Amino acid sequence: MSETKVHIPPLSMDNITAKLFTHLEKSVITQFGEEGKALFQQGVQKFGYKDAEEIALQATKEGVIHRLYSYIPRNHQAERKYENLTNYALMAKLFAQISKVIVDRFGEKGKDAIREGVRTFGEERGRGIAQRARANGEENTRENYLTNYDMGRSELFTYTTEYKEGEIEQNFTVCPFGQQWADDDMHEYGILYCEMIDPAVARGFNPDFKVEHDKYILKEGNCHFRFILEDNKANE
Repeated sequence: MSETKVHIPPLSMDNITAKLFTHLEKSVITQFGEEGKALFQQGVQKFGYKDAEEIALQATKEGVIHRLYSYIPRNHQAERKYENLTNYALMAKLFAQISKVIVDRFGEKGKDAIREGVRTFGEERGRGIAQRARANGEENTRENYLTNYDMGRSELFTYTTEYKEGEIEQNFTVCPFGQQWADDDMHEYGILYCEMIDPAVARGFNPDFKVEHDKYILKEGNCHFRFILEDNKANE
């Protein structure tokens, strides 16, 4: 057991965005092959090469192996499109542009491919959160989930957290991802992320974690969660 708490900083949003992109690409190409790859290229172009490259560069500096560079032409002359947006908003925009071109072409099958990419991405993050806990001698139980979470919660999020018997209840009234999708009228595409991400992260952290997500900012105006896991139930 660790005697001294190990400080593990949150992942940067560039890091998280590059990882998400890589999982989405794998899912889409597995499902749709070269046509899916061509549509991915369109999505990145619509988002903006310069902004994508800055995300890719920072993720690379942090040691992330990602696929974003594969869709950014070398020596491009594009300028930044989004000077004043946060990294949360940039991730939301990139996700929406990619999802839109896939869903507009493939319909429900496209939505399923995007959801699958979010699922595998989320489960990978959850396994990383379990490793963070392990580094501090902690098991992957309910009380160690949020304290080892991998993404920072900035002042751009407004939410409450309550620890109850057998569960954690959270309610988000402000979320920069949801806000950006709403601002851009990309509800249909953003919800594909919202539906999948939290259950997937929790499941990656501990397969016995159950998540009830019964309200969404993009639908009801707030996100309400119940993270349910029996006390002291950990998985090796």
